[in-house]
Amino acid sequence: MFPSVIFTFLAAFQFHTFEFLVCATDEKSIFILAGQSNMAGRGGVTNGTWDGCVPHECRPDPRILRLNPKLMWEEAREPLHRGIDTKPCGVGPGMSFANSVLQRDPCLGVIGLVTCASGGTNIIESKRGSDLYYWLLKRANAALQDGGKIRAILWYQGESDSADETRAKMYKKRLIEFFLDIRRDLPSPVLPIIQVALASNAGLHYEVVRKAQLEIKLPNVMC
Repeated sequence: MFPSVIFTFLAAFQFHTFEFLVCATDEKSIFILAGQSNMAGRGGVTNGTWDGCVPHECRPDPRILRLNPKLMWEEAREPLHRGIDTKPCGVGPGMSFANSVLQRDPCLGVIGLVTCASGGTNIIESKRGSDLYYWLLKRANAALQDGGKIRAILWYQGESDSADETRAKMYKKRLIEFFLDIRRDLPSPVLPIIQVALASNAGLHYEVVRKAQLEIKLPNVMC
């Protein structure tokens, strides 16, 4: 699954240009990584278990930071969600994304990754008023304390909802509500949101969830 995640993000940036890629800046460019296990990262790239092997695409770089569990910036390294997600972590899409952004725009400056993914969660657990939603906002606001700008949210979620027919049918409505709420509360009404559509090895109703993801027509939301 890991290679498909990488190529999805790289393809997104190959054919779409968001505002955060067009100008050099001295301030930190902050990206929120949210969703469930596919965003948090699981296992490794060789035998499916975390073995410390980091592919070139996920290499550390002094210009790439992560907000750690104590809300402090540190150099980002795999597993990126260690100490954040309560489940065993591994290689995820965050470092590959950050490296590809810097490769396309070396003048972007320092990138700050705010890791907020939680494995096994469904969209209801991320809705406004939930503990997970409050936690995401808390981490996002902490990331801004010493300067910087939130450039985008990277969202990879939906597998848990694809396992249940009712949740799958409600997914589009709930996802739109989440995107609108999080933009309102950050606040950033047109904040770019990059989401990854589910692959075929997700739950029984993955096609319903995938269709919902692809049909989102909000401004600056891409899949």
